[in-house]
Amino acid sequence: MKLTVVGCSGSFPSAESPCSSYLIEADGYRVVLDLGNGALGALQKYCGLYDIDAVLLSHLHADHCIDLCAYWVARNYRLEGCPEPVPVYGPAGTADRLARAYDMPEQPGMTEVFDFRTLTEGSFRLGPLTVTTVRVSHPVETFAFRIEHGGRSLVYSGDTGECAALVELARGADLFLCEAAYTHGKETFTAVHLNGREAGEHAAAAGVGRLVLTHIPPWTDPEVNRRDAAAVYAGPVELARPGATYELR
Repeated sequence: MKLTVVGCSGSFPSAESPCSSYLIEADGYRVVLDLGNGALGALQKYCGLYDIDAVLLSHLHADHCIDLCAYWVARNYRLEGCPEPVPVYGPAGTADRLARAYDMPEQPGMTEVFDFRTLTEGSFRLGPLTVTTVRVSHPVETFAFRIEHGGRSLVYSGDTGECAALVELARGADLFLCEAAYTHGKETFTAVHLNGREAGEHAAAAGVGRLVLTHIPPWTDPEVNRRDAAAVYAGPVELARPGATYELR
């Protein structure tokens, strides 16, 4: 299983990175995990537009889903004709939310291009992958994902504040891709985002093999968050960056 960071900027794109988007590949199967602002352009560096087998959306904030509107254009107006609908898994209301974002009628909306499927907590098969979802702590319905293949696992937090369910989902994972939007001692909002220290605490409690911090906004110092995470988690800690790849074998 291979993970490629397409975009990792939190809340809005930075000069260096689009917003959240990650490409997961296994046995020739390709899944895009979130498709935030600017991600569709960067995705084309790593994968053909029509080679995606499925899309998973953690939640419906623009920095995680809005480039699905651009992807609808790329598929719907393809010169060779629109490909078969690609499965898009997202929270309840995903189809209507994206239709409104593109200012089109909710019926049929984008349903002729995307096969929308509603996420719930639990596990399901996606090609060669096993996907497990839990609800996490964010102002809108948001899911974290555990993706497993060949005895290896990665967990993506989505956007979340402190969350016991996320710790359980991540338990023993080889790689934990965890948001760290806030700075320890600075922001005090609860049930919105984690800071670097909290991300490290979640990683330590779950006993993961490696922690990769992501979703850090341009106004947050990523190195501070990395140091804060490393202070409470003894394993490898690094910062997500566009184009970085991780092989899980």
